[in-house]
Amino acid sequence: MARAVSQAPRGISDDDVTAIIEGRIEDPFAVFGPRHRGQTGTLVAFDAHATAMQAITPSAIIDLEPKGGGVFCGDLGRRKRYRLRGTDGTHSWDYDDPYRFGPVLGDLDLHLMAEGRHHRLWEALGAHPMAHDDTEGVHFAVWAPNARGVSVVGGFNGWDGRRAPMRHRGNGIWEIFLPGLQPGEPYKYEIRPREGAPFLKADPMARATEHPPATASLVPAPSAHDWQDGGWMDARHGMNNRHAPISIYEVHLGSWRHRDGRSLTYREAAEELVGYAHDMGFTHIELMPMAEYPFGGSWGYQPTGLYAPTSRHGTPDDFRALVEAAHDKGMGLLMDWVPAHFPNDPHGLAYFDGSALYEHADPREGFHPDWNTHIYNFGRNEVRNFLEANAVYWLREFHLDGLRVDAVASMLYRDYSRAHDAWIPNRDGGRENYEAIDFLKQMNTLAYGEGPQGLMTVAEESTAWPGVTAPAHTGGLGFGFKWNMGWMNDTLRFIEHDPIHRRHHHNLMTFGLVYGFSENYVLPISHDEVVHGKGSMLQKMPGDHAAKLSNLRAYYAFMWGHPGKKLLFMGCEFGQGHEWNHDQSLDWGVLGVPGHAGLQSLVRDLNTLYRAEPALHAKDAEPEGFQWIDRDAAAESVLSWVRRGFDGQRPVVVVSNFTPVERRWRLGLPSGGRWREALNTDADRYGGGNHGNLGAVIADGPEHAGQPFSAEITLPGLSTLFLIPEEIA
Repeated sequence: MARAVSQAPRGISDDDVTAIIEGRIEDPFAVFGPRHRGQTGTLVAFDAHATAMQAITPSAIIDLEPKGGGVFCGDLGRRKRYRLRGTDGTHSWDYDDPYRFGPVLGDLDLHLMAEGRHHRLWEALGAHPMAHDDTEGVHFAVWAPNARGVSVVGGFNGWDGRRAPMRHRGNGIWEIFLPGLQPGEPYKYEIRPREGAPFLKADPMARATEHPPATASLVPAPSAHDWQDGGWMDARHGMNNRHAPISIYEVHLGSWRHRDGRSLTYREAAEELVGYAHDMGFTHIELMPMAEYPFGGSWGYQPTGLYAPTSRHGTPDDFRALVEAAHDKGMGLLMDWVPAHFPNDPHGLAYFDGSALYEHADPREGFHPDWNTHIYNFGRNEVRNFLEANAVYWLREFHLDGLRVDAVASMLYRDYSRAHDAWIPNRDGGRENYEAIDFLKQMNTLAYGEGPQGLMTVAEESTAWPGVTAPAHTGGLGFGFKWNMGWMNDTLRFIEHDPIHRRHHHNLMTFGLVYGFSENYVLPISHDEVVHGKGSMLQKMPGDHAAKLSNLRAYYAFMWGHPGKKLLFMGCEFGQGHEWNHDQSLDWGVLGVPGHAGLQSLVRDLNTLYRAEPALHAKDAEPEGFQWIDRDAAAESVLSWVRRGFDGQRPVVVVSNFTPVERRWRLGLPSGGRWREALNTDADRYGGGNHGNLGAVIADGPEHAGQPFSAEITLPGLSTLFLIPEEIA
């Protein structure tokens, strides 16, 4: 039986006692634990709630001498294993002393982090439940190079930064193993800066967080998700490349559909959202940013927890279940990713260790005037590593099929949205941001190389920057696809005009093909087009309600027939009547209004036709896949063209009439014979007038418009038709 032993303490100075009480210890593992200031066996412990403290060893119970303010000291002799027992005179508690445990991170981890090459950074930094020296607990590690001290705080230690100051490992890394902690514990880091008072920060590497508006990080539970999507992962390279049919349904999960006055959970969305998008024929779902963010009105574009799926909808494993549900339906799932900027919330990354750490110190480089946010310092190894590893993290740990990278243009240009005297030129005096360019190239290289194979990255880039989708090793940025913002802006400007004036703006519908094959493009009708007073897609259309629906049907079919992958924001598929509000569910009730269910059916049929006909997708990024028939019929606002796939695949002819005038139109066709009217947006099932060609046209006319055959067709007003030959020439 262990016996009580009282020992005279050795070697703790009054200065150390004062520094402990005041929270000024800079080398805690030299002060606390069983080796105070190198004196093996001299144990120093601190607990402000304890009036007495004992060390419990296998052979003895050693009373520690109180030194005042919760500081205790005693002599363990040669005993190496012990637990501490504190008492306040009424209650007692036993716990393992974190200062008897050695470091966890190895020299290789520290070396890779210093060089910015730790591609599994989330496995080293952050909070990790583990067994260390045969004891269960949690290892914490954080980068804060300019701090005088960093402590882990939480309810487990009364949020007292004096209780768990961390070991400084060099290169700005701090770590500690806290025995006895369990997953689910809220925590933060208390940062003691070089100057000023200590402050609290959430963990930049937190993989779970409290539900906003609470801001603490949570010790994550090890994932219990048993992935069953191996078949999809092995085959998805065929679904995510530039020859594949890619039709993306963009979703803000918080407002897609509400249940009992709240947004859906991840697992509810796995059933309802995935089922709906699959029924609608979309090939991919794109979620607006899911990394944790404090302000709902940012829609996720101002994240503070880049490694944590937002807790608004459930746990990280719940999010994994949503991804896998999409894969089970044969659909890809993409996520918007925001490396361009971050908010200035006090618990976030801004001035993380009391200095401009993740951001530039100079606001001319480090602050976005448009969004009131900070810009990452892409020239710093550790910051690039933090972001590059984050991209790999989402792709590997959650099996995402790709990342759509937000605000790329703001990263490429130092003068983005700035006055002439509010930016700093690069080393050559230019406006290009060399560091951000290098970061994007490396991120894409790592994403495609380190992430599971078959994924895609997509750039939201609104300028004519060359080579966005060219490989990084050839000088490009290395993205798989780029949003075609020019096409979107031009065609929306056209379709918003009253039909009587469209003849004067015909080039807006044709100009996109001048550069249409310079990149691998996605045609985006995104959330950005239906907010901030822009109105819904339906509201943009001219005319009465019926005309608005006709215009929108003709425009969507024009989009699906045009070269480029497709993206449509939620609600646009059924003609949401008002612009999007992130606090409200979509107006699903509008489907009871005549014409809206027809528009929804049209989008479903467009997706079905688009997937079924290789000519509509196989050569989206190749000029050989497109040929104008009628490009210059501005007076009639008629456009027609041929889409082609690979050899042996039948062509598709698309013809649009953007006036309300029904026309008898001679249409040039690439082959003779019977051409099936595969889709007509004026069909009654879509809410149209049911005018058309009784299901087919016969190409028995002479050469016309550069085509060897022709047919005289009925072209309904405000309509788009798809024609497919019944025999391949």
